[in-house]
Amino acid sequence: MFKTAVLSKLTLGALVVAAVFSGCDSKTESNQNAAANAPETKSVEKVIVGATPEPHALILEQIKPLLAKDGVEIEIKEFTDYVTPNKSLDDGSLDANFFQHKPYLDSFNKEHKTNLVSVAGIHIEPMGVYSQSIKSLEELKEGDLISLPNDPSNGARALRILEKNGLITLKGDVELASVQDIVENPKQLQFKEMDAPQLARALGDVTASVINTNFALLAGLNPLNDAIAIEDKDSPYVNILVVKAGNENQPNIQKLIKALQSEEIKQFITDQYKGAILPSF
Repeated sequence: MFKTAVLSKLTLGALVVAAVFSGCDSKTESNQNAAANAPETKSVEKVIVGATPEPHALILEQIKPLLAKDGVEIEIKEFTDYVTPNKSLDDGSLDANFFQHKPYLDSFNKEHKTNLVSVAGIHIEPMGVYSQSIKSLEELKEGDLISLPNDPSNGARALRILEKNGLITLKGDVELASVQDIVENPKQLQFKEMDAPQLARALGDVTASVINTNFALLAGLNPLNDAIAIEDKDSPYVNILVVKAGNENQPNIQKLIKALQSEEIKQFITDQYKGAILPSF
């Protein structure tokens, strides 16, 4: 009787243990099946890009869905000047910036001893001459005041536009011409150099102003409709995507380039700006 009771208890214990382990196996198998059937999750990388508001930040907004498909989230930081975006890129606060052309970048690197590099050309913004008081450059009178950007590259660019329109003559051997390089000025025009973002705001204080297209657009000016003179469409001043040297081949940067130079962005620039801004790729 005692042996029978012991055997019964042992048998019952074995069954309980077997049931427990069987349950564990079932749960393990169930968990494995659930894991196998679960949708694959992609890790999302983040890239921080600095830009001036229009057209640069607006263009960057359009690439968000394109980057999302590649597992990249873009954070856009807007700036209203030409210095801070490069300083922020140099100190690591940004992964890239999008607001400038190569001559400006070269000038900035030289002046600030930075090593920032262009990785892609995106679009061209023809610079224009604007006025609230005259309808053509022929109406300029002796001694009239013209404002232009005070940074070396855009200042030189503005002077070249005035030279091409026959208002001044510059020294022939100067790469980045300044007001001091004017050798002929038949109308004795006066020049006022200002921070580029201020030019459109101060348009009423001068006879005419040579303004970068991004700041003209912010002020509600359209280069095709409002400019009394405009830069040629074959301008070498292509707006570029810039990174810190050494980061050119980072996967996220390559994905950023791919998105910015996509057919979708080319079509957006063409449709949105109707020739005032031109894709360069």
